Amino acid sequence: MSGPRVAKEPANGQGAQSAVIGRAARLALAGAAVAIVALVLGMIAGGRAFPRIIPGLPDSGAVVRWGLPLSKLAMDVAGVVTVGLLLMAAALLPNDKGVLGRTAVQYVKAASWAALTWAGAAFLAIVFGAAESIGRTVPQILERTILTSYATQTTQGVALTLVVLFGVAIALFSRGAITAGAAAGLLVFALVTLLPAPLTGHTSSSPNHDLATSSVSLHLLSLALWVGGLAVLALHAVRRQPQLEVAAARFSRMALWCYAGVGLSGVFALVARLGAVSDLWASEYGLLAFAKIVAFVLLGYVGYWHRQRTLADLEAGRPRAFTRLAGGEMLLMLATMGVAAALSRTPPPEFSIPADRAFELLGFPLPPEMTIANIFTLWWFDLFFAVVAVVLAGLYGLGVYRLRRRGDAWPWGYTASWFVGVALLVFATQSGLARYAQVMFDVHMIEHMTLSMVVPIFLVLGGPVTLALRALKPSSRRGDRGPREWITTILHSRFTKIITHPVVATSIFVASTYALYFTPLFESAMKEHLGHIWMTLHFLLTGCLFFWVIIGVDPGPGRLPYVGRLLMLFVTMPFHAFFGIALMMMGTVIASDWYEQLGRSWGDSLLQTQQDGGAIAWGFGEIPTLIVLLAIAMQWYRDDERQARRADRRADRAGAKDPELDSYNAYLARLNKGDKGE
Repeated sequence: MSGPRVAKEPANGQGAQSAVIGRAARLALAGAAVAIVALVLGMIAGGRAFPRIIPGLPDSGAVVRWGLPLSKLAMDVAGVVTVGLLLMAAALLPNDKGVLGRTAVQYVKAASWAALTWAGAAFLAIVFGAAESIGRTVPQILERTILTSYATQTTQGVALTLVVLFGVAIALFSRGAITAGAAAGLLVFALVTLLPAPLTGHTSSSPNHDLATSSVSLHLLSLALWVGGLAVLALHAVRRQPQLEVAAARFSRMALWCYAGVGLSGVFALVARLGAVSDLWASEYGLLAFAKIVAFVLLGYVGYWHRQRTLADLEAGRPRAFTRLAGGEMLLMLATMGVAAALSRTPPPEFSIPADRAFELLGFPLPPEMTIANIFTLWWFDLFFAVVAVVLAGLYGLGVYRLRRRGDAWPWGYTASWFVGVALLVFATQSGLARYAQVMFDVHMIEHMTLSMVVPIFLVLGGPVTLALRALKPSSRRGDRGPREWITTILHSRFTKIITHPVVATSIFVASTYALYFTPLFESAMKEHLGHIWMTLHFLLTGCLFFWVIIGVDPGPGRLPYVGRLLMLFVTMPFHAFFGIALMMMGTVIASDWYEQLGRSWGDSLLQTQQDGGAIAWGFGEIPTLIVLLAIAMQWYRDDERQARRADRRADRAGAKDPELDSYNAYLARLNKGDKGE
């Protein structure tokens, strides 16, 4: 009796495994079919499926006409799947003290193949894009050097080439990743790889390209985490893998933020591309965008249903409802991606813009002559730093609220300092100061110094890491990493120890300034909105790193004694003075091509504004130096008070039997006897 049973168990196990593989394959095929059908319908609705061919003009043919959007759709899907696989391994599935479990390792290895597919689809997009750009068929461009020129000299070609290179790198590094930290690093790398290709399409040609660039970046990142996470979660459910309820609960919390990010960024992306609300129904581009809006609303309803019903069923041991709904939601998301691929092939509606070179470069007309009133009234909305400010203020406020709600105290001075820093960040990036900083070098230097030497001081004095560690709860699973554990791990990581070393932090703070302004990097950053974002963010982050080492109230590796902090401050500040003097003595204009193209006819000359900027850099350091000295003095005084109170408590606990005190009293008694001649 035992023999036949043993023989049947493997067969049943193999049959169950085959059934699971079959369900996963059917889900994948259904998703691909839905995405392709949505792409075809979108191409037809947008008028790109069967364009009118004018005799005598070059035409690349139907293969290129359909191959390019299909390859871009495959590239988008493969990129999203790569993100989802790495997200599942790094954050959604529990790990054991940073080491990935068996299922998570499988997902990382699957991400290797997905990234390789991503790179292959990007290469096909290069081939079809080169053919379309010159109106030739694929065999014709493969016989010449056109493909190489397109991939290395055009903006879209370079972006796709980066995707190929980064995709191959992710595929290689994923093969040996077995820790949650490695998976998280690859996830960040994959998110960065999503950005180059879409940001060189309609986004770069949008009149309000600043808003378009920021909104598309936020849209892509939020969408990739949301769609990719759900797709892999649905696959996890179909495969009947363990810990589904944990992964689903974590994804549900993240999906709410992603949904908000997708919705917010989608609205601003439409504002940047449409001239009027009527373009939503009066143009092919608007109709496709409206279809995306409808799909977005439906996805929000499905997500609400998840949180209300299916998660409860999942916790009760009934996964079927969740699996069906997650699969349906994934198909709807893939259909939306198909519409998005068709939308990328549809030109947005045209509307009149000023024939002004400054408007083309800045995204807004050249401001009038600078006055104090204009600085406080000519506000300019920068979506990226507006989101950064809202996130910083919101998360900090939520942390303080959590502590207050459970009865814990939090210093009001920390809170005031943090929100002063956020307010200064908003003023430096959203007010008229930000407008004039792109037009005049001296105003740019004021913005630079504010972001690198004033805002960081108030932010680091707010103690955000300490607040997070106190407000966040430890992970409910022993050995797993939740947000609190990730913060602790990063805080004690080798990377943090290296970059917070006084020599390293000082070198980054000082050397990066010289490297930026005395090389072509500054002009390159001014010409591209993404470059300008990275430059501004660099000012903020390097300043936070430097002042966190000197006056930060958060715990950190290898904190300097107070004398060392003073020495670090006084050694660093002269380098900024030398930098200012070097600018004042230069006889050539930095980034002259950029400033000359703006055509500013008012104010001082380019060289004079540069010399004024040098004077600002030279004298600006006195204000933050004074603030830092006051902060160090207060921290030193409070630390001495704490040590004195600690010594008093030790003495009180020991009472009269304190060894140190008894020894000192005996010494005095011996001296007294000696004086009396005893």
